[in-house]
Amino acid sequence: MSDTTAGQAAQPGHITGFGSRGYRTYVLMSLMLVYTLNFIDRSLIGVVGQPIMDSFGLSDAQWGLLNGPPFALFYALMGIPIAMWADRGNRVFIIGLCIIIWSIMTALCGFAAGFIWLLLFRVGVAIGEAGCTPPANSLITDYYPPKSRANALGIYSMGVTIGGVLAQLFGGTIASIKGPDMGAWLHSLGLGFMFDHLNWETVEGWRIAFVVIGAPGVLIAAMIWFTMREPPRGHSDAPSLHIEKAGILEAFKEFGRKPTFWSLSLGAAFVAFVGYGLFAFQTPFLMRVHGVSLHDAAVKFGAPLSAVAAGGTFLGGYLAEKLSHRYPAVSAWLPGVGLLIAVPAYSIAFLTTSLTVAIFFWVIAAVTHYAYLGAQYTVGTGIVSPRARATTISVLLFIVALIGNGIGPMFTGWMSTHFMSSSLAAQGLSDQFASFEPKFCGVNVDQLGADGPALCSAYAEGLRHSMVATVMIFIIAAAFYFLAARTFMRDRYDPAAPSGQG
Repeated sequence: MSDTTAGQAAQPGHITGFGSRGYRTYVLMSLMLVYTLNFIDRSLIGVVGQPIMDSFGLSDAQWGLLNGPPFALFYALMGIPIAMWADRGNRVFIIGLCIIIWSIMTALCGFAAGFIWLLLFRVGVAIGEAGCTPPANSLITDYYPPKSRANALGIYSMGVTIGGVLAQLFGGTIASIKGPDMGAWLHSLGLGFMFDHLNWETVEGWRIAFVVIGAPGVLIAAMIWFTMREPPRGHSDAPSLHIEKAGILEAFKEFGRKPTFWSLSLGAAFVAFVGYGLFAFQTPFLMRVHGVSLHDAAVKFGAPLSAVAAGGTFLGGYLAEKLSHRYPAVSAWLPGVGLLIAVPAYSIAFLTTSLTVAIFFWVIAAVTHYAYLGAQYTVGTGIVSPRARATTISVLLFIVALIGNGIGPMFTGWMSTHFMSSSLAAQGLSDQFASFEPKFCGVNVDQLGADGPALCSAYAEGLRHSMVATVMIFIIAAAFYFLAARTFMRDRYDPAAPSGQG
């Protein structure tokens, strides 16, 4: 885990990268695995959202709050000091430590006794996950030369969507397990004595999912610590520049005066606004509007959609690298094109009454939506010197977290509750809203009385219209990416220029 020798640093890293090609690939795949684990643990709560809402009696607005500001605020606030540490300390150690923190906190979510405890454990997940991407981006730029970074960062960014796939597969499958069945399985393995104090009849499937999925992170952290080397900073950049470690004020000075950084950050933030808002309610949408089970919503639909999104992430990085010789600013404007395609595709997917048609257009939207992920890191690291990259990415993620994760789910949830309330008011059923128990929809509507069908219909249609309203924010995001493309070439980091400025 120690910095490698000066002899290694003297090699032409700006041409070859750090280490052998095979080892670079191993490091990249390991970091993608870490990012995948990051998003499995982060996304799991969205997969099991409807059962949690039913367990704790939460409205869509409350659910949006739980998924939004508390997580986003701590993720954003912790990201900057951890990134400053990463710009000066051992990045491999930092990543491993943060994996352990977020994994333990994910497992503890399964023990939450109520809304407040779940919120607190989610804050713990946020603190740990804040230490993943900034040091990982910094490591990748030291392992890979400039000509290969767009594709490498695109592959790393696939962790977002692969994590989404696995969260759906594992989360949907495990959350469908009944408590007694889990207890019987553990007894069959000879481990039942460890849980004799539990009444498995009262253990809900979503709790089991958090514990089972959170625990393995400790093993991944150990793998990172013992197999990954810390490269010299700036190893794969031009060798003429002596790399020093930047303080936070120096880093701010470097990226703060570049319009590309602010346009890129706002573009990425508004994409995240939509992405987090849609994901927080994806499973509830499928369950309410199309009447599918939790297992099917996650495994049959959620996982394939996440897999398609992973393909979109890879495609975005691949196209950016292939087109970069002809269109040098392609990494900045390509996401904007994809987002403008995603707007009508998502809208049709959410408004149609046919599940088959919905999934067809949802696939198109997912591919074009997630093509932006690699670009935000390629452009973000491309406009600053190696010594300021982790801090730059952390500030970018700070903005993304506050606007995207902080407001997106809350906006979608609030809009859903608003549309539902308006629909009930139009039908003269406003007095039914406060006492409405959504857990009976699709299961035992008769429990809601004569107005049950109208209440459940408004519950579904409110979310449908909220999802469409959320997607419209992509238009704002696309505009910011096009603005970033106008200044990217001027702001791009040039080690040959005075002070490395473009």
